[in-house]
Amino acid sequence: MLQQKKRSAASTDCQFCSMVSKANGEDPIGTATTCDHWLILEVATPWSRNLFKEHPRIQPLVSLLKALVLQHGVKLMVMLIAPDAEYSRPGFSRVLYYRRPARLFSQFEKQEFVIPEAEATPLATALLKHLMQQPNNLSRFEQYQQQTSHIREILVCTHAQVDLACGRFGTPLYRRLRKEYAPASQGQLRVWQTSHIGGHQFAPTLVDLPGGHFWGHLEPEALPGLVWHSGSVTDLRQFYRGWAGSSKFEQIAEREIWMQEGWDWFNYRKASQVVKKHDGGIKKYLYNLLRLLPFKLVKFIVNELSIQDTNWAEVRFEFETPDRSVVRTYDARVECNGKVKSTLNSGKKGGRSSSSRLSSMALLV
Repeated sequence: MLQQKKRSAASTDCQFCSMVSKANGEDPIGTATTCDHWLILEVATPWSRNLFKEHPRIQPLVSLLKALVLQHGVKLMVMLIAPDAEYSRPGFSRVLYYRRPARLFSQFEKQEFVIPEAEATPLATALLKHLMQQPNNLSRFEQYQQQTSHIREILVCTHAQVDLACGRFGTPLYRRLRKEYAPASQGQLRVWQTSHIGGHQFAPTLVDLPGGHFWGHLEPEALPGLVWHSGSVTDLRQFYRGWAGSSKFEQIAEREIWMQEGWDWFNYRKASQVVKKHDGGIKKYLYNLLRLLPFKLVKFIVNELSIQDTNWAEVRFEFETPDRSVVRTYDARVECNGKVKSTLNSGKKGGRSSSSRLSSMALLV
């Protein structure tokens, strides 16, 4: 049984939610956004807190986004990146689209377009309609597609308008990665400032694509291993939020598998599932009843609530090595063993708090 340890509680007078979270020993694992698709748009800053409602290039997409997520059940992550003096072209805008390529996979499949600014929203609309299997004119944008599947993208959240911690801690981390690590990659890595990616109590936080790995509570000493996938994986254990290809309890198990397999694990094609989980009390019957309703939005909400109310889960990872010479399965049981207080917002003394579960687990091979 692998136990996670709680550290002493932090002062509630702390201004930044991420400092409270870190001092109280809140583990970031299991907080990565689960998604099958990513839409990333290059949009100049400043970004307001409610940019999806207010920005003229984003607002026309809102109804399509809602339909995709709430009616069609598509797991989609939408992000903005800020233009870069080296990467960007005046008068043009970049659109990145990633998708899960298969059931077993290690990296999301990438498409990149560099397009006149006036065409960026029509292109995004065509991509979303394509996801919904609706008529679209996506083919007319092929002339703008770039061959950049070999380039890795690291996106650091610096969206201070959502939470002060992202600006305070994300910006210096972004600058370091951009100045030191991107140039050393010989054109294989780009580093971007991005809009809110969730989990600002773990700032500084970033997402690494095409792998789809989320990181948080980052310190400078973590960067060499994170960027170059080198050194001991145990040194990065405390910074890992999880893999976007799996859900909360699966992410907790996946970290322990990574600890056993090492860096090669990130290159293995894999898929995960919750085999069995605890649903206790009257909520169990309420969840089962609501699941019978034909509305995808209701089912989505019920599933999210049931995950939060789960005390244990048995999960399974099926995976194969890159040369497909080895096919194996990991079975794991994940259990919650306690709670830790964490402030959800920065800048307000004694602000809104939540209880975040600490987990323990055993791996059965």
